[in-house]
Amino acid sequence: MNGLLAGLGAAIPLVAAPMAGGPSTPALVLAAADAGGLGFLAGGYKTPDQLAAQIAEVRGGASRFGVNLFAPNPVPVDPGAFARYADALRELAADYNIPLDGVAALEDDDGWEAKADLLLSDPVPVVSFTFGLPPADLVHRLQRSGSLVFQTVTSPGEAEQAASLGVDGLVVQSYKAGGHSGTLTPAVPVQDIPLAALLDRVRSTVQLPVWAAGGISTPAGVRDALEHGAEAVVVGTVLLRSPESGASAAYKAGLAAPARDGTVVTTAFSGRPARALRNRFVDRFDALAPSGYPAIHHLTSPLRRAAAAAGDSESINLWAGTGFRDATEEPAADILRRLAGLD
Repeated sequence: MNGLLAGLGAAIPLVAAPMAGGPSTPALVLAAADAGGLGFLAGGYKTPDQLAAQIAEVRGGASRFGVNLFAPNPVPVDPGAFARYADALRELAADYNIPLDGVAALEDDDGWEAKADLLLSDPVPVVSFTFGLPPADLVHRLQRSGSLVFQTVTSPGEAEQAASLGVDGLVVQSYKAGGHSGTLTPAVPVQDIPLAALLDRVRSTVQLPVWAAGGISTPAGVRDALEHGAEAVVVGTVLLRSPESGASAAYKAGLAAPARDGTVVTTAFSGRPARALRNRFVDRFDALAPSGYPAIHHLTSPLRRAAAAAGDSESINLWAGTGFRDATEEPAADILRRLAGLD
């Protein structure tokens, strides 16, 4: 191994992806470090204080880890479309005693400035951004504080934009990735380009280290990405059923259900395109959901939390990449070592 990840002391080219909303726990990050790789804390949807506490917990057990932030790139919601979607959700929400009458669209930036300030005052080894591009000045300040800075991209054009900011490396995400797409233009569908071809195109466009992401769930998939020039491979879905994952019991059960017949890209849960397993929520609301992030995320979030607490896999976001069938209940470190060919 060589490159930026090896320079951090990693022994295997595997990275545990940041999975916001609960799955990426400090335990999962520590397990990735124990396996010889690197894990990311997901800063998204946490308060700055919650993120600071998780950083402190990880720092107590590992010196090699990263933090991911959602860079602001809002998708304003049409007020009429928002009201119609809230009305469509009302019957299901009532099943969980979630009132939607008169609910207003909430547009926020996920505590962007406070979280950026946290990472400047309490530097971590790696910082990555997704959804949008950070200001170049922030990139440079993070680097001066000692952090490597990565940007998630989904196309050569986005890679060029990220390179112009002076980032240290790129997370190149294919269309097969689970959860939210990292695209900078959420209104435009991500092209169905195989990851190997996407890596080749990005590497021919910019001269930066790349970490490959999106649908990788087997040792063969890891080898293929490395053979196409990736320095490391980022995996997420394959870790969701591990004991260290913070995914809810309903989420884990949904991933394991034999009847699940595939994934779809939907805006039904958050107003931003994300790949999920099909369930009744997707089938019922996908065609009705407007674009609008984070307003639609905030609208559906209480309903999804209540459904998860009730064990209802049909009414929650089952974020999953195309390799979801390979997710197992093994310890996360064992999964990562197996993917690295060390079993």
